Amino acid sequence: MRDSLEASMPAMRDDAAVSTADDASAAWPPEERMRRIHEAHAAPVLRFLMRLTLGDQDLAEDLLQETMLRAWRNLDALPKEIERVAPWLYTVARNVAIDAARARRARPPEVAVADITRLPQPGDAVDGLVSGHIVRQALARLSPEHRAVLIEVYFRGSSTAEAAARLGIPEGTVKSRAYYAVRSMRAAVGSVEPE
Repeated sequence: MRDSLEASMPAMRDDAAVSTADDASAAWPPEERMRRIHEAHAAPVLRFLMRLTLGDQDLAEDLLQETMLRAWRNLDALPKEIERVAPWLYTVARNVAIDAARARRARPPEVAVADITRLPQPGDAVDGLVSGHIVRQALARLSPEHRAVLIEVYFRGSSTAEAAARLGIPEGTVKSRAYYAVRSMRAAVGSVEPE
């Protein structure tokens, strides 16, 4: 009986210590509480997000920032003990990462489109003629729709809205055709052999 009483004594002391810590953390101003949450959990949550983003440091940091912002917005609903906030943070971080991945899949990838009108400066006039000939041959291999969009956007320098108006198609179609036309053009330029 005495052993069981002594065994329960440390647990009672621990509960008292936790209660004191709860009272202390409840007394912190919101800024201090958030600072302590960040200090305690930012590094492990960032490592977790780095695994979810396959090592993309910039994306993981953005997701961590969004996670901490949500923690700030829900500070009153979070557990009072700083250590008990971790499961909530990991759940939010995972959800934020999933939302970001879905958003990236929902819209077409942004492509840095190379300006095919500006070929490298040729060493001599013959190189310029050969390059121009290759571009003309590659353009001839494109569909008429893709070729028309490339000519409007890249050769005439029209904006998306202007190209859409001239071609009589929606702006979204101009963007889509330009994207696929540039991809086709790259493949066509690579497959054309000078005659």
